[in-house]
Amino acid sequence: MKVLCIEDDREMAGLIAEELRDRDIQITLSYSGYDGLHAIALVQPDLVLCDVGLPGLSGFEILESLTSPPPFIFLTALTDRDSELRGRRLGADDYVTKPIDFELLYEILLTRLGRRDPPLSGTTELAEREREVLTWSARGKTSLEISLILGLSKRTVDFHMDNARNKLGVATRIEAVIRASHLGLINP
Repeated sequence: MKVLCIEDDREMAGLIAEELRDRDIQITLSYSGYDGLHAIALVQPDLVLCDVGLPGLSGFEILESLTSPPPFIFLTALTDRDSELRGRRLGADDYVTKPIDFELLYEILLTRLGRRDPPLSGTTELAEREREVLTWSARGKTSLEISLILGLSKRTVDFHMDNARNKLGVATRIEAVIRASHLGLINP
């Protein structure tokens, strides 16, 4: 598991590196936006942890400039809603605010890198509605479209999707569809 951390606060970067190395994660550090962008091309990390406020290029500008970014997680002191929305709209996989909860960060890394052991096929049971929602999602339908097809509210569809994701031990609906399909729980 190769992680690149782009963080201009050297003390914080050292702390992040120490915590992740203690958990057997290989980490490379970069301290500015331009160096971080160069390091992404050079290191080809499995995942990028990136501060938003960096010298040179901001974390937002780094993510904007990547055509095919690896999983990308912002680590930032910017706790305002607009900053988080901007990061997510740019395609960030997650947005973690400082001070960092390292146990939470580690769990996010495991999930984003798919390092969790998948549940065995006989051990995960999905409710009928959860299977229906995943099946329609696998067919490319949005929550709103699924709600119209199944005669449910969008909120109910999202509720069933969240339950399915939790049961399957994954972070996103795409991962849920892949895992459910792989385990033979749905037939897209």
